[in-house]
Order: sequence, then C-alpha cells, then structure tokens
Amino acid sequence: MKLDITIPTDLSEITLRQYKHFLKIQKSQDDENFLSAKIIEIFCKVKLEDVMQIKFNDSEYIVNTLTEMFEQKPNLVTKFKLNNKEYGFHPQLDDLTLGEYIDLDTFIGDWENIEKAMAVLYRPVVNKLKDKYTIEEYKVGRDAEILDMPMDAVLSSIFFLWNLGLDLSKAMMNYLDKEETQALTQFLNSQPNGGGIAQFTDLLKETLHDLKISLN
Repeated sequence: MKLDITIPTDLSEITLRQYKHFLKIQKSQDDENFLSAKIIEIFCKVKLEDVMQIKFNDSEYIVNTLTEMFEQKPNLVTKFKLNNKEYGFHPQLDDLTLGEYIDLDTFIGDWENIEKAMAVLYRPVVNKLKDKYTIEEYKVGRDAEILDMPMDAVLSSIFFLWNLGLDLSKAMMNYLDKEETQALTQFLNSQPNGGGIAQFTDLLKETLHDLKISLN
C-alpha cells in the first residue's frame, strides 16, 4: 500500500487543538505502541488504520522527525493567519485590563484551558501601519476560535512572558501539576528503547529547567 504522509517539521505546522488532542488521549491510555501510532495519526493527519500499515522503521523515522520539530525554541510569534484573519500578539501588555490579567494569570499554566490565555494574548488585528498594529478588544468566550493557532505561537508566548518577568510564577510553577501535561511526560518516559521519544523527554526537561520548573 502506497501512503503519502506529510510530516510536519516546524511547530508552526502543529495546532494547539492537535496538541491538546494528544494530551487528552494519553490521559486515558497506557499502551505505548498505540500512543506512538496516535502521535503519527494526530500530528501527520493520517487515519489510524493507515498508520498501522506503515513499516516499523518508517514509523520510527516519523517519530524522530517529530521529535526534532519539538526541539525548536521559537522566538516570539507576533502575528499569524487563522481562518482568513490576521492575529497579533498584544502590543501593549502594560495596558492589560484587570479582567485580561486575571484570565491570563489563571489559564497560562493550565493546558486544559490554555486557549483562554491565548485569547488574551492573540486577537484579530484591526489596524496596521508598517510594524505597528492594534487588536480587537478582549471579549470573554472567544477562546474556541483560537484553538487552531500554531504551536510556535503558543510556546513562544509562554517563554516570552516568563522572560519578561511578569508575575505569572505561581501559574507556571503549577505547569506540570496539571494531569494532562504530566500525561505526555509519563508517556515519553515509558518508552523502552528511548530513541527520538527519549530526546523529546530530555528537551522537555531542559525547557522546564530553563523556566525553573521541576518535573517532580
């Protein structure tokens, strides 16, 4: 059987929706082989029955390629296109309203609801002049619109906020207390032969170390 698979090689090709989908599945599954197949199914957008027809060596190559993708440490993504709209990162964080700040502080460390934080940080651009732009006013309940945003924007904005020194330490320190995030780490650590998945785990540990977050 000939199967054409497009393997993403950049975090901009992975959506927040896909990432959350995998975390949710892993939370209820402990079969490593099945989860390896789900990684390919979800991130490469291939039907599971077709994934099962892939040669084992090829599946290892795909997983390793995905691992290399997650080794990227993206610079802050200020704009991206989604559903024919241009979204921009909040250009004036010093001007956050109390409501915006509360939602950002509450959900930035909660992967189950992180789109609520992303809806504070990224909104449709309404006016633009060269490198400057303004964004729509914040409205609660529009987070579902942003679930298909690229993961490079998600991760880069988290790193940016941490480096900026905003008072989000409490939420970030609880980052891995969230069961849905622990699930991914537990799966990666469970692989018998390591390979690319072990590298993925090492990257996660390194990233969290940089953020002063413990896996324990």
